[in-house]
Amino acid sequence: MTTMTTTKTATTVLDANGVTMRFGGLTAVRNVDLTVNAGEIVGLIGPNGAGKTTFFNCLTGLYVPTEGKVSYKGTVLPPKPHLVTQAGIARTFQNIRLFANMTVLENVLVGRHTRTKEGLWSALLRLPGFTKAEHASRERAMQLLEFIGLQDKADHLARNLPYGDQRKLEIARALASDPGLLLLDEPTAGMNPQETRVTEELIFAIRDQGIAVLVIEHDMRFIFNLCDRVAVLVQGEKLVEGTSDVVQSDERVVAAYLGTPFEGAPGAEEVAEVEAAEAVATKSADAVAATDTNSTTETDSTTGTTGTTGTEEEDAR
Repeated sequence: MTTMTTTKTATTVLDANGVTMRFGGLTAVRNVDLTVNAGEIVGLIGPNGAGKTTFFNCLTGLYVPTEGKVSYKGTVLPPKPHLVTQAGIARTFQNIRLFANMTVLENVLVGRHTRTKEGLWSALLRLPGFTKAEHASRERAMQLLEFIGLQDKADHLARNLPYGDQRKLEIARALASDPGLLLLDEPTAGMNPQETRVTEELIFAIRDQGIAVLVIEHDMRFIFNLCDRVAVLVQGEKLVEGTSDVVQSDERVVAAYLGTPFEGAPGAEEVAEVEAAEAVATKSADAVAATDTNSTTETDSTTGTTGTTGTEEEDAR
């Protein structure tokens, strides 16, 4: 079913091999292979219900794949979101998840918690090591705010930012963990054309800093202008992967978006069953992750406040 049109020629940052995700007897993602190379922007597209967010959840440790493995720079990733972040992968979500009552600067500082080494007693006693780490984190956070153009709003509450700036702030918070790979889930959702162009320029700038990017998006003009390669998921399977020209000219992709059945396509009843099973599994994963979070809560040495590793509720698309 899958057509491959590219070969690996650069250093591989992400290697997802044979990833399959089943919910009971239902298969939401089936045997998907995907690589992202250093300095590359890769797009992941597909109709609603194609399994894109489920695949993202498998990459970032929110779901444990039923089959297959996910490696980052040659090392198999542990199935815990905070450990995946610590390894070097950061992610944003389709729905904005900022700390609304914290300032712009504090939101970015929260993202530094995986890169600071000072513990609880160092923070409580304000030891020299903590003070030094706090200063370094604030300096890095301000650099990121300047990078995204929000340095003049560092002291503003996140909830008071315009929608487009909130999106940029989420990206800055993800970048605060110093990732080698950034995963963006619909970064231009709800944006006007001008905000979309700004986001496109920002992602190019991130790539120019040596950070690989994997992005889910429904805006086809945006994705085809942005990406070096594009992979298409259709009902859990990778249909085609290649350059923008290759993907746009593939008749199966056109048929999938127009709703025209293709050979081997599951029926509407099967799709509905998969979506229902994913919703149940997401709630279960959130409950487990919340329990894990409560047991691993630590003091954020960059702000002196308690930071936690949370999960996001995302509907499988």
